[in-house]
Amino acid sequence: MRVLVMHGIPESSVHYAENIDHHAHQVTYVTTAQKVRTLPVGVPLRMVERSGTGDTAADVLAAVEGLPAPDLVISTSELDVIPAAQVREALGVPGATVRDVLPVRDKVVMKTAVEAAGVRVPRFMPLPAALAGREGAVPWQGRTVLKPLAGQGSDGTHVFPSVAAALAAVRGGTLSIDVDGFEVEQFVSGRIMHVDGLLVAGRPAVVLAGRYVGTCLAYAAGSPVGTVQIDTGADLTAWTSRCLRAVGIENGPFHLEAIETPEGPVFLEVGARSGGRFIMDTFELATGIRLPGLAVRLAVEGPAGLPGPRVPSPDRLYGAFLFPGHALGSGYCRITGEEAFRDDPMVLRWHQQQADARLGGQLTYSPDRVALAGTLGPAPTAVLEDFMVKLFDSVRVTPGEDPPGG
Repeated sequence: MRVLVMHGIPESSVHYAENIDHHAHQVTYVTTAQKVRTLPVGVPLRMVERSGTGDTAADVLAAVEGLPAPDLVISTSELDVIPAAQVREALGVPGATVRDVLPVRDKVVMKTAVEAAGVRVPRFMPLPAALAGREGAVPWQGRTVLKPLAGQGSDGTHVFPSVAAALAAVRGGTLSIDVDGFEVEQFVSGRIMHVDGLLVAGRPAVVLAGRYVGTCLAYAAGSPVGTVQIDTGADLTAWTSRCLRAVGIENGPFHLEAIETPEGPVFLEVGARSGGRFIMDTFELATGIRLPGLAVRLAVEGPAGLPGPRVPSPDRLYGAFLFPGHALGSGYCRITGEEAFRDDPMVLRWHQQQADARLGGQLTYSPDRVALAGTLGPAPTAVLEDFMVKLFDSVRVTPGEDPPGG
């Protein structure tokens, strides 16, 4: 079989070499110059470099022009879900179409489908419709969220005290955004949780939930965020399955986010992908399953021979945390207050940027590219969370000075 991989996630995360039989299949990786070094090594493959500029689908199609048509097109990045579907349609390759994948990328389409399945979602509207409507057209008051239709990691998300304030920010130019690419959504109070796993033929092969300490929205603004795994019962698994069926996910990984309320979970969004690197790492520690790798294996090799997961006991769960550096306004950082935590037996992994290591200026959830990151466990949820709350209260990441000669 000829396999075309739209290479977005590195080998260190996906483990392509372990999960695709590169001797049995002709595997072509379409990548950019910046990502060539993150391809698998020691296996036969074809590498095709694309420019990495402009429309992704058009860029990929130009790069593979003249090559034999693939039998399978797979993508490993959430940002490539729609471009991969466009490439399939252009090349006549079977698989998910643009129409098929919109419910896992477009948040209005997504929540419309989930709400139709009888699952509670925040009230929402496309932003253009909210702006075009008369006063009172938006059917709620109070805190309101502006959110990109196809965003991730709360990048580009804004919270306002009222509907009027949100719309005024757009109309007045205070917030400069692509109106057609945004939705307006009612703010729902509560802790945010995530559910991650893998579906095979519509059935959950492995499911594990976690609860955020802090929020991704606050993280985007510069605050730390963490996650602690929680006991994942049958009711939560069944609720998750309803959401996944509504958006058409039948095979592959998923990362679903919801708000915990006294009346039960409120659906926020779902992606046909693994969670961020710090979530996939703790998921693997608890279950033995590397989600992106197993997703690739399922797509290429089929369900036969997939490894079975471990079911973690409530006292052997894991957590992870990130202190960002992208919002410091400096290429370097200074970390204080961490000494009391770094060598604690609760800490399984600790990654701290050195004072002379330059930070990237972009929002990232990769533990090796933030100011400070760590993995905790195994332990019960309450113990993990208590440690993390104390850590967040004590550690400070502030702008650092350029090193001599920097």
